[in-house]
Amino acid sequence: MLLHEKTAIITGTNRGIGLATLEAFAANGAKVYAHARRETPDFLALLDDISRMYGTEIWPVCFDLTDYEAMKQKMREIAASKHQIDILVNNAGITADDTAFLMTPVEKMKTVFDVNFFAQMALTQYAARMMTRNKSVSKSIVNVASIAGIDGEAQIEYSASKAALIGATKKLAIELNDYNIRVNAVAPGVTDTDMARAMDESFIRRATEKTVMKRKAQTGEISGAILFLASELSSFMTGQVLRVDGGM
Repeated sequence: MLLHEKTAIITGTNRGIGLATLEAFAANGAKVYAHARRETPDFLALLDDISRMYGTEIWPVCFDLTDYEAMKQKMREIAASKHQIDILVNNAGITADDTAFLMTPVEKMKTVFDVNFFAQMALTQYAARMMTRNKSVSKSIVNVASIAGIDGEAQIEYSASKAALIGATKKLAIELNDYNIRVNAVAPGVTDTDMARAMDESFIRRATEKTVMKRKAQTGEISGAILFLASELSSFMTGQVLRVDGGM
């Protein structure tokens, strides 16, 4: 198993790519702090089912990413548990209505940036401080960016926030290397998630037609790339952005 005896934090695990990543990590022996915005009976039951299926420990950790005080408290609780954090997957994010730049209020841009970039950086600071406790063990941070952050074909606020996350990935790879922490990003193409289903159909159709494979990704195809970057299979990779886009 690729992640045997590893402990991970994954954000946005209640659905989509985050849920697929949680299952992939559990199947490969990881213990997981599974984040969601809200703690609901359905979410707790889901975690219990996955935990029993794969015989590993999964702990719920629930807070809104933009509630920095709640984030701080939850990360303090994780630190107090004395579990060594080996992996962080910054998956949670939001998109917005498909509006033109000239019609997009700056406040709307700030809202998307707060979730897709600033909250990710705040969480990474807390997790990285825990990761630096033991330099002898290789650790990994995987940021879920987007091809929009490279090609700029989505809304201005989404594309720019994901581009910022890619820039941070490259900088953090340099800065955290001394602590034996690798930092990489996955840049998915259009993926069959609730978020994609809520987007403009014509945009999804155009984006899909630009791929060699002429289809959307399945969430498991993205989580497989995340698993690769989190594991020692990618031990000589850091500061990289791995496109998983069907040949766009």
